[in-house]
Amino acid sequence: MWNDLHDRFHQNNGPRVFQIKQLLSVLYQGSDEVDGVINWQNARYKVEILSHPLYDHVFDIDEMLHVAEAFIDKSYHPTIISYIKALEDVVVVLDKISMPIDTKDRATMLGLVKSCIGTKFTSQFGNLTADLAIDATTTVGVDLGQGLREVDIKKYIKVEKIPGGQLEDSQVLKGVMFNKDVVAPGKMRRKIVNPRTILNAPLEYEKEEDWGVLLKMEGEYIENLCVQILKFKPNLVITEKGLSDLACHYLSKARVSAIRRLRKTDNNRIAKAYGAVIVNMVDELQEFDVGTGAGLFEVKKIGDEFFAFIVDCKDPKACTVLLRGANKDLLNEVERNLHVYVLTMRHLM
Repeated sequence: MWNDLHDRFHQNNGPRVFQIKQLLSVLYQGSDEVDGVINWQNARYKVEILSHPLYDHVFDIDEMLHVAEAFIDKSYHPTIISYIKALEDVVVVLDKISMPIDTKDRATMLGLVKSCIGTKFTSQFGNLTADLAIDATTTVGVDLGQGLREVDIKKYIKVEKIPGGQLEDSQVLKGVMFNKDVVAPGKMRRKIVNPRTILNAPLEYEKEEDWGVLLKMEGEYIENLCVQILKFKPNLVITEKGLSDLACHYLSKARVSAIRRLRKTDNNRIAKAYGAVIVNMVDELQEFDVGTGAGLFEVKKIGDEFFAFIVDCKDPKACTVLLRGANKDLLNEVERNLHVYVLTMRHLM
């Protein structure tokens, strides 16, 4: 037995705590508990260990098992214990070399971000990408109190890459943009200053009845929905669902622009950007659900596509980073660099 223990304690093998526990538990017939093993080996210690020729080289099993008992109960492997110790040492070193920073000092933050990724492709354009990252993360940051700050870059920062123009034309929009046009371009306005917006009001009738009474029921249903919506005097309606021709007629007649089939993620960013509340049932619509925080709604044609801009928001908590460049390959590389900048800013904040 002791030859086996000596082999296990050899300096080239290292302590094998779990194997020792298993061996001693098998040899002791009265109890499988660690305390029982310790009592048993105490008796053996007095009789055999003191007279053993390797006594000077054998570890004190009492002390070792006493220290290891807490780790055995938690089923820790020796390598895990080493990593925990290393982590504690790293924390101590970081506490010594770290220094406080003011996240509101733009020059300091710019220097830190550039020092982290100064070798990236976009470093040749100066502070352009770093400025975009700082503006974006500062916009979407939300104070949670007690010194905590949430920066959800996945949900509320979206990068739109549009080939054409110069890289210097890239900017962070104080609001959102998405690849949509109004439902009826000839009848609905593409530019509205200080829009009043209603989000996610479904304006179509689910066709489940016979065709004979379908048109009449659909007309009454859509008209009732439009009356309830127009009661709040909006000039922009955005929905994730469809919008029927009849609803389009009533809205355009009241000079209300509409956008349909918007993605849910874009709808959430609009709500976060300027305070509108997403309402799934028109019957539940209230005055405080109407979004009034945007300064401008405008549809622009860039290249061959139309893009809707809702910008100049008062206190936006979502934004869009608009990237312009010569081609898609350049924009993809800039986006990858920008992602690293944004992650760096997120950890600093």
